[in-house]
Amino acid sequence: MLKWEYALLVRRRQAATNDLGWEVVFVWYGPDGSMVDVTPYGDTALAHLNRAGDQGWELVAMSEDPSLPGNHELHRYHLKRPKPAAPPPRQRIRGGRRTISG
Repeated sequence: MLKWEYALLVRRRQAATNDLGWEVVFVWYGPDGSMVDVTPYGDTALAHLNRAGDQGWELVAMSEDPSLPGNHELHRYHLKRPKPAAPPPRQRIRGGRRTISG
């Protein structure tokens, strides 16, 4: 049975830390629960989505949060890919007992 793993790319527009206006930040939420700032990998959502596509991720949905005040933006890109198949369990080799009859 095919199983899926999911990830989330979040694009957020927020006040710049240097007080010179606004900046766009991208955060990747991986299937293992990790949260990574991936902003240095590109300055557009398309750059990040293409990078994720190269890693086997498929965009399945996009949502925007309209409840944020002012000039803030929040976009969520929902992705999935087939989960790698787990390797079969290792078989244990059982050594037979040798009996010496004589």
